[in-house]
Amino acid sequence: MIDPDVSRNQWIEVRDRLAAKGVFARVDRALSVRCPGREAMWLGGTADAAPLLVEWRGVASSEAAAVHAMVYKQRGDVGAIAWAGGPFSRRLSQFGGALPQVFDEQARHIGAMPPPIENRGELFAALQTGGNAAVLQGLPLCFGTTPRRLALNWELLEKCAKAYVLAVATGGRVRKLPWWVRRIANARLAKDARAAAEAYRRGELPEESKGY
Repeated sequence: MIDPDVSRNQWIEVRDRLAAKGVFARVDRALSVRCPGREAMWLGGTADAAPLLVEWRGVASSEAAAVHAMVYKQRGDVGAIAWAGGPFSRRLSQFGGALPQVFDEQARHIGAMPPPIENRGELFAALQTGGNAAVLQGLPLCFGTTPRRLALNWELLEKCAKAYVLAVATGGRVRKLPWWVRRIANARLAKDARAAAEAYRRGELPEESKGY
């Protein structure tokens, strides 16, 4: 079993990395990191100095705690979650609420996004897409198999959202990747998810995905 302090330190590292890149908006709904081998997470607002250790099975102290716990219980592959929004990703709700798969790296690591979610009750169905991002209550919700992967996925989501929002806002045409490219990339994403879920069942951190 991983020492809980390892996960706590990972939370701080990811918070600092994303905050330095301007990914977090002024209004956010928290960042969390799974504690391998336990039904618990380190959870905190991105402006907090440090997170709190929260049990999934306990009574949710906030909407953010309830949402994060629901994701961990339903997605055994998820190791870290951020519910916030960068300058462009938080504007996705104004342009359909879902980012089409238009970039190779996006399809490989973020995958398909479900339609925008208005309330927590709709989250279960949305999580079945197997993707690593969704728009919930107007703010992006992003996942990663590890804290580092979450940081990379958030940076990727923000980069792709910038290209998409600017294109749509100026009347540009947006074309999805060919279906076969999406299928191959999404299959590799699903393979990573299965490996991560198995590692967490053993109380271990998953290996970082390498290459495409």
